[in-house]
Amino acid sequence: MPKLTIGLVLPDVLGTYGDDGNALVLRERARRRGIEVAVERILLDDDVPSTCDLYALGGGEDSAQLIAAARLSASPGLQAAAADGKPIFAVCAGLQVLGRTFRANGHEVEGVGLLDVTTAPLERRATGELVSEPTRAGVTAELSQPLTGFENHMGATALGPDASALGRVTRGVGNGGNERVDGVVQGSVIATYMHGPALARNPQLADLLIARALDIPLADLEPLELDAVTQLRQERLR
Repeated sequence: MPKLTIGLVLPDVLGTYGDDGNALVLRERARRRGIEVAVERILLDDDVPSTCDLYALGGGEDSAQLIAAARLSASPGLQAAAADGKPIFAVCAGLQVLGRTFRANGHEVEGVGLLDVTTAPLERRATGELVSEPTRAGVTAELSQPLTGFENHMGATALGPDASALGRVTRGVGNGGNERVDGVVQGSVIATYMHGPALARNPQLADLLIARALDIPLADLEPLELDAVTQLRQERLR
């Protein structure tokens, strides 16, 4: 039986918006396929291991971002995991913290540097439904279904030359700016401004992360049809 360990990174800091649910979605979708799964909660006082098969980071406010950036820089297991090609999924503040710089409490702060992005403040808060079409950049080449979530942020994220967008926005704000895109894809990292939890609303994206953790093509993952998830997507996409 295949086994997976999902690292839930700093849920005691980056857990404001219920993004911990992404790890639960990954665990349940894997278990329903007969895969043995453990979720390892990596708390603020823990060293960040590089040995998990898949990682998830959530959202938080300015003070949480400052704490998370400092801790992840001091305990660079996540950076080592990225260098090994382990899939990492980051949401909102998690996206910003993994970038080069972001703004918090009125100051520019150095991020972890896994993503070639910089984040400045938006002029007005972005809130509401966020829908995009996948760009299919990098590790997301197998995505084909629209992406949907709920955004609530003040970040204007600019992509550098090494970063690609996750989706082309058809509704909502996303990263801000004239490009009308959401999220980041770079190496094994997929990041977005979608809450929801995002993976409950985007099962194909969840399955892509599982497939990457198993080192198999998405098409080789056993199909999993759940009527409740289909109904949720239809409702949100309307």
